Amino acid sequence: MLSAVSPIYSPSQNSAAAQNSEVLVADGIRMAFGGVVALDKVSISVGADELLAVIGPNGAGKTSLMNCLSGFYRPQQGEVRFNGSVISGMGVHNIVRAGLARTFQGTHIFSNMTVIENIMVGRHIHMKSSVPSAFLYFGACRREEMRHREVVEEIIELLEIESIRHQPVGSLGYGLRKRVDLGRALAQEPTILLMDEPMAGMNTEEKEDLARFILDVREARRIPVVLVEHDMGVVMDLADRIVVLDFGRKIAEGTPREIQENPAVLKAYLGEGNR
Repeated sequence: MLSAVSPIYSPSQNSAAAQNSEVLVADGIRMAFGGVVALDKVSISVGADELLAVIGPNGAGKTSLMNCLSGFYRPQQGEVRFNGSVISGMGVHNIVRAGLARTFQGTHIFSNMTVIENIMVGRHIHMKSSVPSAFLYFGACRREEMRHREVVEEIIELLEIESIRHQPVGSLGYGLRKRVDLGRALAQEPTILLMDEPMAGMNTEEKEDLARFILDVREARRIPVVLVEHDMGVVMDLADRIVVLDFGRKIAEGTPREIQENPAVLKAYLGEGNR
């Protein structure tokens, strides 16, 4: 359904201003796998301090778009620009270093490592010390590690996981593991955050918690967010602007209210006979 749930969350009210400064742009993206066209000349833009949601039925091309935006796929046509520079074809690690972080469907974290160790992994791109230098310049390396730990502790406090910082991630519930996954992405100090179905598999309370943390991240970091999500209540409550995909094409774009009232969107979700 495309009806919003009760307004638990309060999205940013500055979407018009956010669109004035484009941080991430996909221009005419096309991707095909064999005879199946996953994305058919899709164009989107993400403004500074904006939460852009990407929605659509299963198989609409949402994850393919996220893979193009984050460098996991190289578009066969079109290009992706981040802060004005073309990043299509760049290595994923270089895109991360440029300031783009992503969370994935499910949890891609190390179960045997503690919460703080998992989040420290996200600091790796900012670490200057190597194993040889750790032996030669122990003091400097120790000071660098302490600085990174201070950043991680701030993230742990933001996500309210102080009490479990030393627990193995594998012993945690799914909702807490998703917080750790978000924390590791934040540890990269991104200037834009891509989140691919972060609410999948969560119960109502866990969804409410994660939505609150997404808002907290936006408030604390002032960074734009691209959110792919199936829960329409969450999308309608959080998003400043929404892009709708169907069969690899962009069929609608607008505010949550505009999307709820769009006949093409209703048809894509409900089918011709239920309009």
